[in-house]
Amino acid sequence: MSLALQNVTLTYPDGDGRLTALDNVCLDVPPGALVAVTGPSGSGKSSLLAVAGTLVTPDEGDVVIAGASTRSLSQKQRAKMRRNEIGFVFQQDNLLPALTALDQLLLSADMRGMRVRAFRDKAIRLLEEVGLAHAAHRRPHEMSGGMRQRVNIARALMADPSLLLIDEPTASLDSERGKEIVAMICELVRTRKLAAVLVSHDLSTLTDADRIVQMRDGRLSRVGIVAS
Repeated sequence: MSLALQNVTLTYPDGDGRLTALDNVCLDVPPGALVAVTGPSGSGKSSLLAVAGTLVTPDEGDVVIAGASTRSLSQKQRAKMRRNEIGFVFQQDNLLPALTALDQLLLSADMRGMRVRAFRDKAIRLLEEVGLAHAAHRRPHEMSGGMRQRVNIARALMADPSLLLIDEPTASLDSERGKEIVAMICELVRTRKLAAVLVSHDLSTLTDADRIVQMRDGRLSRVGIVAS
């Protein structure tokens, strides 16, 4: 499964004119690869994630997810696409204070219409994969920032998405913990053969990414291969 942005242009109203957020963007992310997107604030990184996640429809171009064009999908079909094919990891973990790490994942399954009891073992396995088997019954206030972000990542994987979209996962972490989180995400992406896009301002944490794409003024200005 993969992600392809094909000549995507996105504009927003700006006074009497329109502001170009994405300018003829093309990006291919194959299965098992993580592409990191960097760039200054206002460069179009968040818009790229929103378009890739079918949250915003571009003015021109197409977004192809798992081989399916999204250009002509209805809002209901886009919602189904997000539910079944896309996992989102947001900058803020948005964990519910009263729930344990395990319960956070089970709630995610319930909201997606899954049978919670049937997915309990899966949730436990995911917590093991992100290194939190020992913390399954801890609540957010009993976990560090890095641990909460690991729960956030595990929660995004509960529906077995083909595409993972990750927004500034290391923003609240120190550089060492940030590198650990990105390395773990890369390992999960490769093991599960996901296509993944990660937005980050912190280049120092991206040494495990397969590619780095720099955005400026809505354009992809540089594509680099990360040295191993």
